Amino acid sequence: MATQGLTTTAAPVNLVGPFTGRSSSSSSARGAPIIRLLSAAHPRYRPPVLKRDAIYISYVSRWSAAAATMATAAPAPDGVEVPREQVEAIRSLNGWVAENMLPLLAPVESAWQPHDYLPRSSEEAGAFAEALAELRAAAACLPDDVLVCLVGNMVTEEALPTYQSMGNRTEGLGDATGSSGLPWARWMRGWAAEENRHGDLLNRYLYLTGRVDMRQVEVTTHHLLRNGMEMLVPKSPYHSLIYGAFQERATFISHSHTARLAAQHGDRTLARICGVIAADERRHEAGYTRVSAKLFFDVDPDGMVRALADVMRGKVTMPGQLMSDGRDGTLFARFAAVAQRAGVYTASDYGDLVEHFVRRWRVADLAGLSGEGRRAQEYVCGLAPKLRRMEELAQRRAARGEPGLARFSWIFDRTLVVG
Repeated sequence: MATQGLTTTAAPVNLVGPFTGRSSSSSSARGAPIIRLLSAAHPRYRPPVLKRDAIYISYVSRWSAAAATMATAAPAPDGVEVPREQVEAIRSLNGWVAENMLPLLAPVESAWQPHDYLPRSSEEAGAFAEALAELRAAAACLPDDVLVCLVGNMVTEEALPTYQSMGNRTEGLGDATGSSGLPWARWMRGWAAEENRHGDLLNRYLYLTGRVDMRQVEVTTHHLLRNGMEMLVPKSPYHSLIYGAFQERATFISHSHTARLAAQHGDRTLARICGVIAADERRHEAGYTRVSAKLFFDVDPDGMVRALADVMRGKVTMPGQLMSDGRDGTLFARFAAVAQRAGVYTASDYGDLVEHFVRRWRVADLAGLSGEGRRAQEYVCGLAPKLRRMEELAQRRAARGEPGLARFSWIFDRTLVVG
């Protein structure tokens, strides 16, 4: 797993918090979302991470181009009440989940394990050393931008305990006992068990390559687990399922693109690793997409379209948003900018994502909606063209500007071009 923040409103934001980058932000309805780094004159300025005092990182994120601004979104208090009809609708689907979602989980006996894709330390010393040398030789050809994207994805995957905790807080979906036999609880545990392999495999691969500063990578994971994640309505099952569908498809795209880049640079091991992780994400996406479709078509179309509009307005914060290496509060924004420039996850990918789900859930065809539901439907159906226009504006703005440099502790403080 690697999910999330969605919005279509441009909002300049000064990143000043040590981990979250919180500050007051001014809203603007024009142009692409941007991040403005503080100038040296600002009283809370830190030593610059980028080449220039102020640059604009355009329309990039792991989910949406505006996700980097979402650290300023205030999370909903724990006391926000989830409509009981949502909870009852979700609980009524336990039988459907058993028939349509649980079969998507791979049997443990036939499932792949990280051990299958890496040099085997149990082999004789000579064979292990030879396999390790081959892995390192291939990894030596990977450029720094691919390494940064890989580390960012790995750190996000490693924060799985946070995501499972959030899932278990969701009313109607959670595992009330820790070993519940209800289908929703079994899905949550099975999903987490499969996702757990992703961070393990990427972590071991990166360690074996010797290409990154593993202590700084581990510090980043430590910070992210301590910082957690923010969601506007963390207990809402409708929000959580829509969130899950978008997140799984986004990570499928990201890992698939990383696999392609690895193959282009001659690292077949990494290409296979990212490919098998992407396949998992695709299966998980199918689960969340199917149950959301069931809710859209047969159970509560009005509630679901309103929840979808909430998500599209940017009320979900990306799970890696609060990542920090302990040095500054702009790490996620810089990682997202590198992913955009490398083609691992781009603004165009996000636009495709929105179009895909609006079409898959047949949002335009929903009927019998309330007034609020119709307004949400109109907003969602008109969103993709707006995103495309914002992307074009951002690209033109980026073409006129001067790229900046960002330093990453993950790659021993080497710099990369961003923007």
